[in-house]
Amino acid sequence: MAEIVSVIALAHAPGATGWLDKAPRDEQEALLAGYARMADNLHEARPDVIVGIANDHLLNFPMEHVPDWCVGTAERWRGPAEWFRDWVNVQEYEVKGRRDLARHIVRDAARQGFNLAFSDRLLFDDNWSVPLHFLTPRHDVPLVPIHMNCVMPPLPAPRRCFEFGRALRSAVESWSSEARVAIMATGGLSHDPGGPKYFAVDEAFDRWFLKLLAVGDSERVLREVTIERMMAAGDGGTVELLAWLVAMGAAGERSARTEFYVPSVPLRCGMGGVDWQVRV
Repeated sequence: MAEIVSVIALAHAPGATGWLDKAPRDEQEALLAGYARMADNLHEARPDVIVGIANDHLLNFPMEHVPDWCVGTAERWRGPAEWFRDWVNVQEYEVKGRRDLARHIVRDAARQGFNLAFSDRLLFDDNWSVPLHFLTPRHDVPLVPIHMNCVMPPLPAPRRCFEFGRALRSAVESWSSEARVAIMATGGLSHDPGGPKYFAVDEAFDRWFLKLLAVGDSERVLREVTIERMMAAGDGGTVELLAWLVAMGAAGERSARTEFYVPSVPLRCGMGGVDWQVRV
């Protein structure tokens, strides 16, 4: 059976690749060092495939019909989508998929009460382009992308996201393969693209959230990290942290180690990343 060897979550804000030079030098250095640490950790875990969970920025679905989760089932992916290429400022890339694992996740999740959408035609924006640029720059680790709704109400509740993470872990571990699997959530921290807090970062919220994950008490996280509290920190983007709650569910009752945090106003996002250190 497959083994989960890494569970991580990190920011995917396009400023990290699109206009990093606009940030002060110390912020640039801290951000690049943080992503480098996460890349080293992932490399040490030696994953054969990454299962990712990230916000779909209304790129793939009409506003009136955004599924809670949609599993990408293609054998190969390309990015970034044309509209996003100048914005994220990364070279066009290809990354392999794992159709067999993707289909298994869809089937096994249904058995556990999660009826997931699936597609082999998902477009990528900063949700995958930014983290893959830093973590797997050769794009040599296959990806099963799971796009989720963090935009259009009704949003999946935090507990539902956590429970999906547990179901995702069960699905991966029941896959009849000896593969080593990494779970990667991307999005957040506090930001409000196009909103009243577009040029602000809620550093107090971000540090509170990261400290809470470090406690390793999922019930406390689910009590305190409400959608309303996330929206107060940045209505248009902070709710992407729902993807981190999926990862928390996949990690089990473990504390998350903060690998970096950079509250960057020029990048218009609280930039950070955590590792649940599932390897013994």
